[in-house]
Amino acid sequence: QGHLVESGGGLVQAGDSLRLSCAASAFTFGTYGLAWFRQAPGKERELVATIDRLLRTAYADSVKGRFTISRDNNKNTVYLQMNSLKPEDTAVYSCAAGFIRSLYSTVSEYTYWGQGTQVTVSS
Repeated sequence: QGHLVESGGGLVQAGDSLRLSCAASAFTFGTYGLAWFRQAPGKERELVATIDRLLRTAYADSVKGRFTISRDNNKNTVYLQMNSLKPEDTAVYSCAAGFIRSLYSTVSEYTYWGQGTQVTVSS
């Protein structure tokens, strides 16, 4: 059974940066597509960024140019570098892994999920 553990969340001010990490274990990390999702209170879960096994990436329009997803297959870790943070980026951020068919695959195509890490951006 695969396992994902996020870290790096916290409370920051608008304009600051954070880097989230997600460490994986117990599955063949390099063959999986990876993504970061987020969910704010009262809102649906939103796909933030995706990276496939060929290192192709995709981003939600709301984070393009500010967030960068990357992966290190040697460390079984996926990252989300978040710059120029805004109060509307406040949410619980979760990483996910799956054999995805598209960079815009939905929740149902992801097999493994982390518990999530809180990101709070104050104005």
